[in-house]
Amino acid sequence: MAAVRRTVFNEDHEAFRETIRAFIEAEVVPVYDEWFAAGQAPRDFYYKLAELGVFGIRVDEEYGGAGIDSYKFEAVMYEETARAGVQFGGSGVHVLLGLPYIKMLASDEQKKRFLPKFVSGEEMWALAMTEPGTGSDLAGMKTTAKLSEDGTHYVLNGSKTFITGGVHADRVIVCARTDAPSAEDRRHGISLFAVDTKSEGYSIGRKLDKLGLRTSDTAELAFVDVKVPVEDLLGEENKGFYYLGHNLASERWGIAFGAYAQAKAAVRFAQQYVTERTVFGKPVAAFQNTKFELAACQAEVDAAEAVADRALEALDAGELTPAEAASAKLFCTEVAHRVIDRCLQLHGGYGFMNEYPIARLYADNRVNRIYGGTSEIMKSIIAKDMGL
Repeated sequence: MAAVRRTVFNEDHEAFRETIRAFIEAEVVPVYDEWFAAGQAPRDFYYKLAELGVFGIRVDEEYGGAGIDSYKFEAVMYEETARAGVQFGGSGVHVLLGLPYIKMLASDEQKKRFLPKFVSGEEMWALAMTEPGTGSDLAGMKTTAKLSEDGTHYVLNGSKTFITGGVHADRVIVCARTDAPSAEDRRHGISLFAVDTKSEGYSIGRKLDKLGLRTSDTAELAFVDVKVPVEDLLGEENKGFYYLGHNLASERWGIAFGAYAQAKAAVRFAQQYVTERTVFGKPVAAFQNTKFELAACQAEVDAAEAVADRALEALDAGELTPAEAASAKLFCTEVAHRVIDRCLQLHGGYGFMNEYPIARLYADNRVNRIYGGTSEIMKSIIAKDMGL
C-alpha cells in the first residue's frame, strides 16, 4: 500500500530500478564475498558502472552525461544496493561528493578537462576534508597550500584521514589552508584543490580496516611538497569553508536516504528469515513478539521514508536548507540504528554471522551517525536554526 501512494519516483526511475537490480544480480552479488574479503571493490568495476551510465546522470550532455538535474536516480541506487545487501565500493563519493564541487566551482576549462573522464570512470574522484586531529572541526585543519614565488603552482603539505575512495582515486578534492584564520573568522583561509594523485610527493598511507562498509576503500593520505598547478584550484582562494558548507546539504541527504534504505532492507531480511526459520515446531513469524517487533520496525521505516522523500524533493528543487538536511540525517540514521538492531535480534545467533546480510548491514549502518557530521553536530545545527 505504501509503495502505491509513494509519488517521488516516476516510470523512468522505475525502469532504471529494473536495470540496476539486474546489474547487481549479474555483476555484484556473485563476487561480493570476494570484495568483502579483499576490503575493496576492484578498480575495473567502476568502468562497468560508467558503462551503465550512472556517473553521468547529472553531468551535462556536452561532457558526455545525460544532463538530468535530479538526485532521484541516485536514490534508486541507494534502495537497490541496500535491498541486495551490497555496496558499490567507494564509487558513491565519486558522484555524491565529487560532482557537486565540479559543477559548482569548476571553470569551463576545468569542466572540459575533468568531466569527460569523470563520466567514463577514467578518473575517480574523492574528497579529503578530515585530518587526524580535527574531526568535525574543519576550521582547525593544518594542511597548507602555499603559492610558489613564480605563481605557477601551490605547494601542498599535510595529511588527511578517513578518505573514502582514497585508494582508487585519481583526483582528490583536497581542503587546505592558503591563508591563516582571521581574528574575526577562524574559517577564513581554506581553499579547495583538484589534486592529481599521480603527483610527486602524494602518497597513500594505510588502507583503513573498518568495522563496516568493508568494500569501500578508505585510506590515509599524505602530501609532501606536492606541486598543484594553479589551474587546479577550484573556485576562489580562501572561500573553501563556504563551499564545503554549501554542499553538505546534499551529502547529508545522501546519508539520510541511504540509512532509510538500509532500514527498509533490514525489515525485508528479517521478515524473510522469521518466515523460514522454525523453532519449537513453528515459524518464528508465528510468535506475537515477532509480529509486534516487525510491525513497530515497519512503522518507523514508513516515517523515515516520508522524511527521506521530502528531503529528496527539496534537494531536487534546490530548496533543501542545512537545518532540514541535518534533521533528515538525524532522524533517518537514528531510525535505521533502532530498526536494524531489532531486526538483527530477530535473527538470533545467525544475525551475528557475516554470511547473513543483516550482520553486514548492522556494521555498515553504524557510521551513518558519525560521518557527514555526527548526530550531535546535527542537533546543534537544528537547535541553532530554532534560535536556541
